[in-house]
Amino acid sequence: MTTYTRHPSSFKDPSGFVFESEGKIYRQVNQFYAAQYRQLLDSGLYKQLVDRNQLIAHEEVADNKTGMSEWYTTLLPEPISPISYPYEWCFEQLQDAALLTLSVLKTALQHGMILKDATPYNIQFHKGKPVFIDTLSFDTYDPKQPWIAYRQFCQCFLFPLYLEHYLKTDIQKILSTYIDGIPVDFVAKLLPLKSRLSLGVWLHVYLQHSATTSPRANNKHTAATFSKKKLLDVISHLTNIITNFPANKTYKTTWSNYYEDTILSKEYLQEKEKIIREFCQQTNARSVLDLGANDGYFSRLFASHNMQVIATDSDNRCISRLYQEVKQKNIQNILPLMLDIANPSPAIGFHNQERAAFHDRIKTDLVAALALVHHLVIGKNISMPVLADYFNDIAPELIIEFVPKEDEKVKQMLATRPDTFVDYDQANFEQYFSKYFDTLEKKAVVGTSRTLYRMKRK
Repeated sequence: MTTYTRHPSSFKDPSGFVFESEGKIYRQVNQFYAAQYRQLLDSGLYKQLVDRNQLIAHEEVADNKTGMSEWYTTLLPEPISPISYPYEWCFEQLQDAALLTLSVLKTALQHGMILKDATPYNIQFHKGKPVFIDTLSFDTYDPKQPWIAYRQFCQCFLFPLYLEHYLKTDIQKILSTYIDGIPVDFVAKLLPLKSRLSLGVWLHVYLQHSATTSPRANNKHTAATFSKKKLLDVISHLTNIITNFPANKTYKTTWSNYYEDTILSKEYLQEKEKIIREFCQQTNARSVLDLGANDGYFSRLFASHNMQVIATDSDNRCISRLYQEVKQKNIQNILPLMLDIANPSPAIGFHNQERAAFHDRIKTDLVAALALVHHLVIGKNISMPVLADYFNDIAPELIIEFVPKEDEKVKQMLATRPDTFVDYDQANFEQYFSKYFDTLEKKAVVGTSRTLYRMKRK
């Protein structure tokens, strides 16, 4: 038996669990799930889903690495990195994850199986697209039973999409609070009156809410046989609802038009791009975390140098636009994620270990912080010494831009508040960061007072 560590999020399913051993991630299949696992393979369902790139592929390892008596077999899945969570996805990412779940369910039914759960944590974004990762989610289909995961699908997928669609606001923080799905009574109270004009809202929100609050809801004798045709009709209806959400949102956000309306000049952008390209040629980094990426202008530049890019921004519309471009152009090495740098995803769930914190999951060779420092220091009141310490924690190598008080954008920020930032200047910036980093290159952006640095952690 080898040494192994069970993954802290994999504890709820008696069918098996995920564990790490000798630097690799495995999934153990228990005897409890042996029959369903054989059906998954023997029915052709596994092969069809893998061939469609809808299910992560695995190798079988005939080795009981845990030494448990419940062991049936060990799976070595294709590696996925990084791991992201639904509360870091934009609307369209959650939408595509929902559609994938329904597609996998429909294909499973064609092979005599069904999904026993429907959580977005069964999905990861891999090579630019969503893929189903939980091989043990499939169960033998019983035509006498309704889909047991219907409520979970609504709470985890449909309800968040409805809320963002009707309320025109981000729902990621709500998802991070309700990690098992948003309750129907909560959704029914939040949705506006105009939502009642939607048949889908009536059927999947208000009717479901009524059923759960009715005295008859717990009377098992009222349940009728749920035919396969009924289930396929439900899948079709849910698919139509989710597919037909508007692709492009009409509302603007703070940064969604940054490069069109708020950038200093095209010349600035060109000069900055020239410098970043030079920096990319000098680094051996193969992965980069682009903080404050906006709609991914420089994320695409990093990707063009064959880096694996995690592009983050707190603005939903920016990340949505980048994700749509990733889809349309089949860009496999950019993962867009929503992230508030001043309040990143924490460790949550059972024992605060079920879902790891953002920076515990996202480890890259390089961190990019372009036109960001002034927003964090002046906009978020994060002092430069604290900021330097933060970057030391997350950045083996750093490309960072300093924007001084003489810059027009900083002047605009300070016009509406007292200037209490006495140490916000280039000399102090260099001093604070020199505690943790060696400056490898330093280049002024021609035509501006801005400076770009390439640094390496000491």
